[in-house]
Amino acid sequence: MDWNHYRFRSLWPLPAPPAAVYAELERAEDYPRWWPQVRAVIRRDDGTGVITIGSALPYRLTSTVRETRRDPAAGILEVTLSGDLDGWARWTVTAGGPGTLARYDQDVRVRKPLLRRLAVPGRPLFRLNHRLMMRAGRRGLRRRLEAV
Repeated sequence: MDWNHYRFRSLWPLPAPPAAVYAELERAEDYPRWWPQVRAVIRRDDGTGVITIGSALPYRLTSTVRETRRDPAAGILEVTLSGDLDGWARWTVTAGGPGTLARYDQDVRVRKPLLRRLAVPGRPLFRLNHRLMMRAGRRGLRRRLEAV
């Protein structure tokens, strides 16, 4: 088993139309306004940027993000990551119940040296940290959508 490899899936039911949710999710530079753990997003050009993430544990992760797919009709936003995290992440936005279901999938390998050294004992904490971050993101996006 590669202790530095992670696969995540989060489902966010949201009380807004899919187009509104997609519009918020495609503006990654606005994530720090509603997602507390996204500390900074610096756009380099139309398809590339740098994201810095910090959550409950005392470390930050910085990765270059490159857009690989933007398909509003299919509700898909996909990026590759390189840096402290290498891999990919994808949002899939679909109609769900009275609103929208935003599904987040991520497949990454940790490259940050400290976290690699702590891979075995830290894995349960890293997974919990990710869950807490995703829960805060869902709450923040929900509040933002309700305010608009």
